Amino acid sequence: MKNQEIVHVKMESLSDMHRAFGLPAPAHPLISFINAATNRVILSNLPHAHVLHFYKISYKPGLSGKLKYGQDYYDFDEGGLLFAAPNQVIGNHGTNDAEACSEYTLLIHPDFLWNYPLAKKIKQYGFFSYSANEALHLSEKEKTTIISIFKIIEEELNSRIDDFSQDVIISQIELLLNYANRFYKRQFITRKVVSNGLLQKLEDIFDEYFTSDKSSSLGIPTVQYLSEKLNISPSYLSDMLRSLTGQNAQHLIHRKIIEQAKEKLSATRLSVSEVAYQLGFEHPQSFNKLFKAKTKTSPLEFRKSFN
Repeated sequence: MKNQEIVHVKMESLSDMHRAFGLPAPAHPLISFINAATNRVILSNLPHAHVLHFYKISYKPGLSGKLKYGQDYYDFDEGGLLFAAPNQVIGNHGTNDAEACSEYTLLIHPDFLWNYPLAKKIKQYGFFSYSANEALHLSEKEKTTIISIFKIIEEELNSRIDDFSQDVIISQIELLLNYANRFYKRQFITRKVVSNGLLQKLEDIFDEYFTSDKSSSLGIPTVQYLSEKLNISPSYLSDMLRSLTGQNAQHLIHRKIIEQAKEKLSATRLSVSEVAYQLGFEHPQSFNKLFKAKTKTSPLEFRKSFN
């Protein structure tokens, strides 16, 4: 019996989202701001799992920093921001969305950003790929800053649209994202206890991967593999590592491979090709290229330096 494929409900337009919320059609087809205090949002029609075709930034008042990692989080419980990009699956089948009501929700169709630098820049913000458990937790002061920007956007959308409206709104969205970027950097610092715990787990994963010879059968460890083992998203893993070590996950993988390669080249009689295969490379040439790029010497030259 074949497994039934899960089909996610697609939210093609902002109007689709408004209908799901039980709200009238948005005043603007490409951008909408929903304030739960002035709009009665009905969540019962919202699919548990759905795919957006637009950006979504929402503030939820009841996010706890202890949702996932127990008492190790040194964070704030006042609430936080969640980000979603087009073509992402939001929510899970079978979950209860009754507790997921947002106080403020900003919906932005990609076409609204067309012909602005932000259309390209927005794709560079890694937090749009974070999972719900990696939301931006805000202090009271940070919350005040974010909500003040939301209020400006709301006021601009509710005012008479003129030639400057889009410019003003775009600039506020960019300001919001810049603050979010800053606050996420703070979050990695305030969660240092948890982050350091994840770093130790990462070391253990690498040790187990190479000592159990998984590299021979599975190939070079990937960012996706590591993030799944840590139960965090690839983007969050790379951003956390970049904040703590100055390197992203891919750089760390390369560093671990080079460490293993140096050990095998200096302490075993394996040929360079055999070392490459044991480390997960399909082609020795790829191993040679990486080793020389990282060490400024070839594997054979490195081995000769020990003789």
